[in-house]
Amino acid sequence: MVPLAAPPCRPGNAGRAHMASSVRAGPRLRRAVRDEELAALPAELRDELEAALAEEGGLVPFGLLRRLHAALREAGSPLHLHELLEGCEIHLPEVPVPPRNPELVARLERIKAKLAHEEYQRMTRNITGQEMNGPLAEFGRQVRSVKAVVITIFNFIVTVVAAFACTYLGSQYVFAETAARVLSAVIVASVVGLAELYVMVRTLEGDLGKL
Repeated sequence: MVPLAAPPCRPGNAGRAHMASSVRAGPRLRRAVRDEELAALPAELRDELEAALAEEGGLVPFGLLRRLHAALREAGSPLHLHELLEGCEIHLPEVPVPPRNPELVARLERIKAKLAHEEYQRMTRNITGQEMNGPLAEFGRQVRSVKAVVITIFNFIVTVVAAFACTYLGSQYVFAETAARVLSAVIVASVVGLAELYVMVRTLEGDLGKL
């Protein structure tokens, strides 16, 4: 409830209020009506004032106050409206709140949940990255490096054996003797093995440097 000060409460200003349309009567206005200080005013106006004060809350409409102000001036009464309004309060009616749309409420809740989930993901992203850079990530890198070394050695052995077998089987069309075929296969396998060994050593140097 808003206290009613004398200057702003003149009917000309209060009547233009959009929300407020009445004032709650104060003790001064009630006493003036009760003690017949307004006897010089028209009877119809006094009856309306008495009826308004008798109702619950004692609300006096702005329109009735304007008529009271005009009647006081016409009657030449020593009373002034701002004196009668001392202690009055502007009555602000409650604005009804429309019910919320259930679909809109559900949509807002989904949006809030989605935003909260995205915020949680952003907050935990750095934590997850730090955990991956810990001992588990180091162990994973070591396993991958060892696996690469084993694969390289296996490829070297397979390549040398395949070179020996292909040369031995192919040399039967060139050499009739088994010793010559074996010697040629050993030579070719050695050359291939040396080349493969060079590549393997370079690869192992890179992989072992990561351990």
